[in-house]
Amino acid sequence: MQMKLDNHKIWVSAKDYFFIVFGILLYGIGFSGFIAPYGVITGGMAGAGQVVFYATEKLFGFGVPVAVTMYVLNIALLVFAYRIVGKTFVIRTIFGVTVVSIAIGILMPLFPEPIVKGETFMSIIIGSMMCGIGLGLAFVHNGSTGGTDIVAAIMSKKTNVSVGRTMQYCDFCIISSTLLIFGLDAGIERLVYGFVVLLVVSLMADQVINTNRQAVQFIIFSPQHWEEIATAINNDAHRGCTVLNGMGWYSKQDVKVLLVMCRKIEAVTIYRIIKSIDHDAFITQANVNGVYGQGFDDLKLKMPKPRRKNVTTPHTGGHDIDDKTVSSGHPERLS
Repeated sequence: MQMKLDNHKIWVSAKDYFFIVFGILLYGIGFSGFIAPYGVITGGMAGAGQVVFYATEKLFGFGVPVAVTMYVLNIALLVFAYRIVGKTFVIRTIFGVTVVSIAIGILMPLFPEPIVKGETFMSIIIGSMMCGIGLGLAFVHNGSTGGTDIVAAIMSKKTNVSVGRTMQYCDFCIISSTLLIFGLDAGIERLVYGFVVLLVVSLMADQVINTNRQAVQFIIFSPQHWEEIATAINNDAHRGCTVLNGMGWYSKQDVKVLLVMCRKIEAVTIYRIIKSIDHDAFITQANVNGVYGQGFDDLKLKMPKPRRKNVTTPHTGGHDIDDKTVSSGHPERLS
């Protein structure tokens, strides 16, 4: 049993790394082959790399490669963020940063001209969609490409500014630098395209993430085969299965009801398991707005700190006592 669990963990980890690499490659092709050749500065660390490239090209006659800037800035941020965001975040991000820097470094020289020529807007949309899907796949499988993610993580630890808001500020500043590099006349069109890229990438990434994280709830009635179905769901789909006691009101007979929570993309697997065991099983499926806990999303909720009131009574002689103690009337019963 332990070996089966270990094999499952290895398979899940290998699958995660495969989709992280695939997503980053998709992002690299979208950026290098559709967006960068038109000189459109995007958000994130790739956009910062573009800013450095064009700035050094103007000042010194040669541009520092985007991939080099991305990697150096990311590593510098990770070193700075190590004590703030923790070891796990840093190690996970180093892999994504390395892969995306290598991908950009290899792909950009391969596409000196855009894949779609003469159609700037179409090329920008296609590239943005590819970038958004790629980033979404990486995030869904617990990957990180670094960049403004690191800055956002640092800010969220040190201030009350949210991660999303920090990333928006960073991307806005990077894209707005288009005007400083190309001037108002040549830069205004690229500035607009830059914000179009930011919008489309965000929408596509959100769509991929929300689709993969959507949870569904199954309620299964199978009077004769409920044990086999529950065991198969545990062993084959690796999902928990809760057995509830029910009663058919018409027949007045006791019945076992199975309750299963899973991701929407796993629903087909659940159906196949059930139908392979009991073709006549009664099944209901419902979308769930949120599922939090083991195997699903973490509940991120900031709890307010308990406030203490300075209460003075004749019995306490002016000492501070907790307001819970005052309301209960029995301080000796409080733990």
